[in-house]
Amino acid sequence: MEARKKRIFDIIQIGNRQDLPSRLFDVGLIAMILANLFIAVFSTFDSSVPYRDTMAAVELVTVVCFAAEYALRVWTAEYLYPKLTRGRATVRYMTSFSGVVDLLSFLPYFLPVFFPSGVVVFRMFRVVRILRLFRVNAYYDALNVIADVVRSKKDQLISSIFIILVLMVAASLCMYSLEHEAQPEVFRNAFSGFWWAVSTLLTVGYGDIYPITAAGRAFGTVLTFLGVGMVAIPTGILSAGFVEQYTRLKDQGDDDGVTDIRFVRLALGPDHPWTGRPVGQLPLPPELIPAVIQRGAEVIVPRADTALAPGDGLVLGALGSRDEAGITLREVTLRPGHPWAGLPIGQLDISRRARIVMVRRGDGLVTPGEELVLAPGDTVLLYADRPRREK
Repeated sequence: MEARKKRIFDIIQIGNRQDLPSRLFDVGLIAMILANLFIAVFSTFDSSVPYRDTMAAVELVTVVCFAAEYALRVWTAEYLYPKLTRGRATVRYMTSFSGVVDLLSFLPYFLPVFFPSGVVVFRMFRVVRILRLFRVNAYYDALNVIADVVRSKKDQLISSIFIILVLMVAASLCMYSLEHEAQPEVFRNAFSGFWWAVSTLLTVGYGDIYPITAAGRAFGTVLTFLGVGMVAIPTGILSAGFVEQYTRLKDQGDDDGVTDIRFVRLALGPDHPWTGRPVGQLPLPPELIPAVIQRGAEVIVPRADTALAPGDGLVLGALGSRDEAGITLREVTLRPGHPWAGLPIGQLDISRRARIVMVRRGDGLVTPGEELVLAPGDTVLLYADRPRREK
């Protein structure tokens, strides 16, 4: 049962290209999300009336599928949070952003009494679920960069927002004083002036409230110029934050123990799982090949039936070391503070094109698994597909 439960968890998570059931699950989920998006848009047209019954049937099928998926995610939450107990992992998922969105994507349909607007408004939560599928490759990296920049610049952003609010309050009071006598029905109170200040400072300019006196127009002109500068302040802060973040990532890639390699040597101890196995039966990716075996003073060119012995040094090489499509081997040394340190391999945010094949810890080697927790000082061996270069 535990093996089946783990397999279900692997399927409902973001799949890789080698796992066909998981990929089919992702495709089916996207199809249902897009179907709900189409229904939400098409139902607003008068021409959708003849198809209401069909759309209602499709919606019922999809929300039942969403409910079943939510139940499976609750059931397998312990694998999503392996450091927590089963009960705490379930609560952690149910209270997370993804869990709340998953729940609201189907619950309003079955409880229309408590969610009277659920037919239209809460249907959009089913569309939000597609964001989960962007946790892969460059999309997830980009979203992480945005979140990191906002967190690192939150103090400056809060300060700039505070300045804008103070300016809006001052502008609303001034405009109320200048325009109230001329337009008592428009600038009835300070709040009316505040609405005008918001639309002016944020350069929206709805045009529903505007000054008509000479003093009011002069003040509005000055405030419009200030509004352009005020909007530019948070924009400049975020721009500088992006430059700093990408510079830091580049420096980390250059200095944080990351080295591109084409060959790597693995020392096989007596307890290593590859010891005694023929080279042809090693669980290696097809692009990663055993180049030579160093056995004492002897160098052996391996064949498929060559058995590995304790003390052997196995040299692995990456195919496609020139410009053709292939893979790149990479060693990553986890220094203190590295974002991978302390995380299980199954929770690392790495591209689908990359795979961890070995972990060097101290003087020994550790076979990686999703539950293996990386520690500072570990050296991780990855291989990654390299895109084909255009000729």
